[in-house]
Amino acid sequence: MIYKIRIILDAKDDVFRDLEIEDSNTLEDLHNAITQAFGFLGSEMASFYTCDEEWNQDEEIALFDMSENGSDVKLMNEIFLEDILTEKTPKLIYVYDFLSMWTFFVELADIVDNEDGITYPNVLFSFGELPDSPPEKNFEADNLEGDDFDENYTDDLGSYEDLDFDENWN
Repeated sequence: MIYKIRIILDAKDDVFRDLEIEDSNTLEDLHNAITQAFGFLGSEMASFYTCDEEWNQDEEIALFDMSENGSDVKLMNEIFLEDILTEKTPKLIYVYDFLSMWTFFVELADIVDNEDGITYPNVLFSFGELPDSPPEKNFEADNLEGDDFDENYTDDLGSYEDLDFDENWN
C-alpha cells in the first residue's frame, strides 16, 4: 500500500510537502524523503515523536542511539510506517537538526494502492519555500489559572538562621 503523507513546517506561513511512500518503508526512509523534499542535506540529527490528536508529543523515535551504553530508545530504521502511522494514529511530529529545531507536523492523509510506473517515495505537491532559518519557538507553560505560586504562597520562613541546621552537616 502507498501512504500519502502531508509534512507541514511549524511556522506562520504555509510551507508543506505532500509525499507518497510505501507502507513497508521505515521511518528512516521517511526521514530521508522529508529531508530531500525540503532541501536539507540530511546530515543532522533528527527524531520522530508519536503524539495524540492535539499534537501533544509523546515517545521519541531517534535516527541514532547516542547513549553510551545503549538504551531502550526506538530507532527509525527499526520502525515500519505501517506499524506506527495508521488511521487510528495518523500523526507524528518530526524534528530535524536539534540546534536549529526545524519542527514539522506529519499527518497520514490517505492510503492507496501502488501505481505501476511510479517510483516511491514520490513528492506529489510542494507548497511554500523553506525560510533561511527555522521559525522562532515560544516555549511557554500553559496558564494554570488559580494556581499562581506567588499569589497562593503566604508562609513566611523568616531568615535562614531560624532553620535548625547542624553547622557540621557534611
